[in-house]
Amino acid sequence: MMERIESVFEKKGTTAFIGFAVAGDPDKETSVRIAKALIDGGTDILEFGVPFSDPVADGPTIQRADDRALAAGTTPDTIFEIVREVRAYSKVPIVFLTYYNTVYRRGIDRFYREAHEAGVDGILVADMPVEESDEVVAVAQKYGIDPIFLVTQTTTGDRMDTIVSRARGYLYLVSVLGVTGARKTVSPEALALLHRVRSHTDLPLAIGFGISTPAHVKTCRDAGADGVIVGSAIVDIVERNLRDPAAMEIVLRQYVTSMKNAAGT
Repeated sequence: MMERIESVFEKKGTTAFIGFAVAGDPDKETSVRIAKALIDGGTDILEFGVPFSDPVADGPTIQRADDRALAAGTTPDTIFEIVREVRAYSKVPIVFLTYYNTVYRRGIDRFYREAHEAGVDGILVADMPVEESDEVVAVAQKYGIDPIFLVTQTTTGDRMDTIVSRARGYLYLVSVLGVTGARKTVSPEALALLHRVRSHTDLPLAIGFGISTPAHVKTCRDAGADGVIVGSAIVDIVERNLRDPAAMEIVLRQYVTSMKNAAGT
């Protein structure tokens, strides 16, 4: 299944749009509708956040989405069911952003096997240091799942080389020092990070944390980013339309399409 992600980045002259939503937010049925709306709008890779009680990388918007999903009774079983429904609808690559505790409690081999069987293409374990990733990377490769890693502005050159040696699919470049959440601009530091990481690898580079407008996408595209990852802005749309899922779907599709247009589709 690794080739699904790879094929996204083979399109020249465009920047891939990676759309994020929390699986199970606000409930299973609506979560599937959200995913389909993102796909219909043109999302190239669908990233599902696996809801967790202590999502240390996430800001208030995504924390609230995690809380809603957990309050609705979302479990890993629910999430795999959501993935199967989305996979039946589309061949768009699906990536998990999860925390290590969720994987560990289910059992690393079992979690990755079930993810593979459901149709997941890549998994990013947000709080797993690369130095402690041997077992997870081996199991990911066993099941044909891309191990995706974060790279930040504080990542040293040596550490970056270690990450690059284990990562597959793409690298997730964290554009800010801090947690997720929409920002007004793409910082010069984010673009500097893009150029620094490019000197270490030919892997596709996707910028996330704070990307929320077409202008942000154009800035990243012009700087040479292979992808942009948008989470909080999408979850904001979900949160604003919780009482009207039909309106939510329309706004999500329109938003993704506007972002895709800026990406050079």
